[in-house]
Amino acid sequence: MNNGRLVLVAMVFACAMTFIDQTIVAIAIPDIEKDLGLSDDASQWVVNGYLLALAALFAFGGKLGDVMGRRSMVTVGVIGFTLMSVLCGATPDGSIAETWIIVCRILQGAFAALLFPAAVGIVVDAFVANERGKALAIFFGVTGGLTAVGPFAGGYLVEWTWRSIFWINVPVAIIALILIHLSKPDNTKRPQKLDYSGTVLIAGAMGLVVLALQQATEWGWTSVQTIGCIVVGLILGAIFIKRELSIELPLLQLRIFKDRGFAADNMILALMSIAFVPFFLFASEYAQIALGQSASGAGEYIMYFFIGFVIAAQVGGRMLDEHGAKKPVLLGSVLSAVGFFMLAGRATDLDIGDQQWPLMIAGAGVGMILGPASTDALNRAAKTAYSEVTGITQTARNLGAALGLAVLSTILIDQLKTNTVDRLGALGVPRADALQVSRELTSGPGAAPSGGSAPSGEMMHAVQMAFAESMQLVFYIMAGVMASIYVIAQIWMVSGRAKSVVEAEAESAAAPDASPG
Repeated sequence: MNNGRLVLVAMVFACAMTFIDQTIVAIAIPDIEKDLGLSDDASQWVVNGYLLALAALFAFGGKLGDVMGRRSMVTVGVIGFTLMSVLCGATPDGSIAETWIIVCRILQGAFAALLFPAAVGIVVDAFVANERGKALAIFFGVTGGLTAVGPFAGGYLVEWTWRSIFWINVPVAIIALILIHLSKPDNTKRPQKLDYSGTVLIAGAMGLVVLALQQATEWGWTSVQTIGCIVVGLILGAIFIKRELSIELPLLQLRIFKDRGFAADNMILALMSIAFVPFFLFASEYAQIALGQSASGAGEYIMYFFIGFVIAAQVGGRMLDEHGAKKPVLLGSVLSAVGFFMLAGRATDLDIGDQQWPLMIAGAGVGMILGPASTDALNRAAKTAYSEVTGITQTARNLGAALGLAVLSTILIDQLKTNTVDRLGALGVPRADALQVSRELTSGPGAAPSGGSAPSGEMMHAVQMAFAESMQLVFYIMAGVMASIYVIAQIWMVSGRAKSVVEAEAESAAAPDASPG
């Protein structure tokens, strides 16, 4: 194995934990809540605290990798993430449990934000431009696909103990550290004064906006808390942008957004994430509630999406190296839109067999988009800013995921109330009891309906159909979001291989000299 491939394998192992943990905990939440006696709000923060820290600190983590050395940041990230995983798994019983596990989850997210941008920068630097697409296709294909593995692995691990979903990170981290030591990836340090004021501004802006989106279904979209967080977050974001454009050594070189292709890549990644990350959580609930699957069965349902994702990611990487990012993104957006549309059409059949191909087609489309769009954005950056640019693209992805979870959750809850009342009402269940069933369903997978006078078999089928009809609308919206990527890619993406900002500026500077005198 040459050193580039060894570096690639090392970075895949280093990042594997961070992607699995984005979704694996959601599967274990009912067990964690029961065992530790957590409140509903605390349980929500066990999931959201991790994602919030990621969103708030990705930009800073990306810059830190370029300044302090990428290998150093990956190593610190792996060790810190693993330590927090061990502490999550060791959460004690009693009054301290809520604070303990939430703080450890937030710190997990913080270490992941240090780790991932530096790891991507290392992979990019280890391969020449015409091999980068295939290398990053493997990286994004495997790491992105591991988001789907979370529910699958979690379904089996929780049958032993929920604590094992955190402890499983320890052997993965040991392998990662050994591979990092053997491959000795780039650790060039580029010292410069860090923009701490900018860090506070962007962390505050992202943190408040994502917090508002995460809590919108609980607080209400028109509540003072939701609107206030969004408004203050946007104001901080505007101040951050103004500051970054006016100082010599900013946290983020926002001038790169002058590159039309880079701006398009980030819009595409944000839109893709509206469907991509929420899909795993919604699909897990759909499989357990509407299809009556166990947690492990829900993981197997999601695996069909993962199969399509991983295979198509490799095809997309090869297309990127040969033709640039636009062709695979266009093809991927069509495939994913068709896949989600077909999935929506079959959601009420309650038949897993009918949904296998739509799941694989939808996954294939997302797989063809993620790697090429991310790699194209990186190819437009200077060599010294790979981690910084990854911080930007990951911030876009996290913002899209938070928006998708918030909006689609609200739509699902509203639709479920209507459909549950209609379905159970037809069986003679009072409206108040039907609404209680709806609330139970949205509080976690596998909730059993309570109350009502209809036979349990008929009631269960009515509940399954109500949830399936609600998810049908969500899947149709996902199809529409992926179709919108086709429009943006067609209008804004640049055909052919990307040129970095440095190359473009060099050509622009040389142009007057080349003109006739």
